[in-house]
Amino acid sequence: MALSREGLSGQLLATLPFLRRYARALTGSQAHGDEWVRLCVEVLLQQPELVSDSVKSRVEIFRLFHKLQVPFHALERENEADRPGAPGDRLSARLRSVPDVQRKVLLLTMLEDFSVEQAARILDIPDEEAEQALREVREELQRSASVRVLVIEDEAVIALDVAQIVRSAGHQVVGIAATEKVAVELAEKHAPDLVIADIQLRGSDDGRAAVREIMRTMPVPVIFVTGFPERLLTGEGIEPAFVITKPFAPDHLRTAIAQALNIAAV
Repeated sequence: MALSREGLSGQLLATLPFLRRYARALTGSQAHGDEWVRLCVEVLLQQPELVSDSVKSRVEIFRLFHKLQVPFHALERENEADRPGAPGDRLSARLRSVPDVQRKVLLLTMLEDFSVEQAARILDIPDEEAEQALREVREELQRSASVRVLVIEDEAVIALDVAQIVRSAGHQVVGIAATEKVAVELAEKHAPDLVIADIQLRGSDDGRAAVREIMRTMPVPVIFVTGFPERLLTGEGIEPAFVITKPFAPDHLRTAIAQALNIAAV
């Protein structure tokens, strides 16, 4: 049975922030990711019968999103010239060569919490192909080169958890900062390849301000890990490509790290 227009609008509102997050993670660009999402929403509003099952509507919205390949590929080609330079040779060519399907399966399952079967449905591929793609990309990422990571987090327990996840992924933690001042100083000293930051820091300090200051001098990829994602996913102004919501599963952060480095290495 087809969803009513009211039901579809409600499902779109619930799905849209995560669809935009996924699109930005794939493209590394808020503008290009949002354009792809806009195309999807326009098609759905014109043809609501494309989502016929309210129980599976989130899967079907992501599935339609992936059917819009032609306009997205054009956006992706335009975006190549806009991507920031790679942090250095430590970002191995292995990351640059991860096949497109593997990247999508990884993000759908680890970042967006879809099952492998749901990811296969979204990408219109057999379950066995999705399972193999996920297995192969995990193995590839385990072989990727180590990079330097700066953690900006004022809660000691969470900072140590994040640092452990970073190290377990084979990377080096160059410092942990609880304030804007220390974060900027550590970035200047160590020139990290990746920054993982919370929004709310010690006192009245803001992780977004620290990141803006760091990025004035170095084009470093950033992952925000926060209990307040709505402060970043507003649909207004520049938004980060990677936002992880607290509490989070370790695999979610590992996936975001791998994808952030993947985009930076292109």
